[in-house]
Amino acid sequence: MLMSSSEENHRKTVEDKAEMRRRKRAIWERKWKRLDIVKAFASLFVHFLCLLAPFHFTWPALRVALVVYTVGGLGITVSYHRNLAHRSFKVPKWLEYLFAYCGLLAIQGDPIDWVSTHRYHHQFTDSDRDPHSPNEGFWFSHLLWLFDTGYLVEKCGRKTNVEDLKRQWFYKFLQRTVLYHILAFGFLLYYFGGVSFLTWGMGIGVAMEHHVTCLINSLCHIWGSRTWKTNDTSRNVWWLSVFSFGESWHNNHHAFESSARQGLEWWQIDISWYIVRFLEIIGLATDVKLPSESQRRRMALVR
Repeated sequence: MLMSSSEENHRKTVEDKAEMRRRKRAIWERKWKRLDIVKAFASLFVHFLCLLAPFHFTWPALRVALVVYTVGGLGITVSYHRNLAHRSFKVPKWLEYLFAYCGLLAIQGDPIDWVSTHRYHHQFTDSDRDPHSPNEGFWFSHLLWLFDTGYLVEKCGRKTNVEDLKRQWFYKFLQRTVLYHILAFGFLLYYFGGVSFLTWGMGIGVAMEHHVTCLINSLCHIWGSRTWKTNDTSRNVWWLSVFSFGESWHNNHHAFESSARQGLEWWQIDISWYIVRFLEIIGLATDVKLPSESQRRRMALVR
């Protein structure tokens, strides 16, 4: 049956848009939005602080960097990722909000923005609509996707997948005021330790955690081992597990997205899970989700 000219035009438009998504998107091929510029400036500033850090080294500053890395990193893994994005466990609201605020200090965006992107990643993993697909290149999946909000909206649409967070005043407050919190964080570091604390805390500490998180998006979809039958390129990267607090058991995670535990074997280090398990033991974490034995048998590559 022959298509009408309007149907043919519509088909070509759809194909053209799909091709646009598949094409690697160079940073100079588009118009930069104001939000993209702000994000790029923030990233450049953090990395500029890293360049200054060796000239302002002190042992207290190194300790500050480790604290910022740990607190911000666990805020991302325990709160943003496992608690908010996947609802793998529940904690009292005061503790949920405290953990989320720790994640904010990692300077990876507010909870609504981060969780929305991550949920779209799982919905469209490795497809043309994946927010940070490695199919568009290592550096795109690692970092460049962050500075192209228009492309993200084109692929995934608006943040309609986080209505549970939008209904809570705290997350809407953080979304509106995220920049002020980051500025206050930098001011406090400078106030208590001068340029030394600023360069090592907001520079080294934040940049290290940022790139570890980015490696989950890039490296853990390119290199590593696979244990489970998932319809994507997710991989387990053992040596990254300590630095990522257990997030690099990425094939495990994509096989059992709602699991609070990602290091599923006793030898798979998963610091985020140890924290959740501790909270469960003392009665603060409830409804902790784990894969059943039947689910594990069904997903196993080798039975």
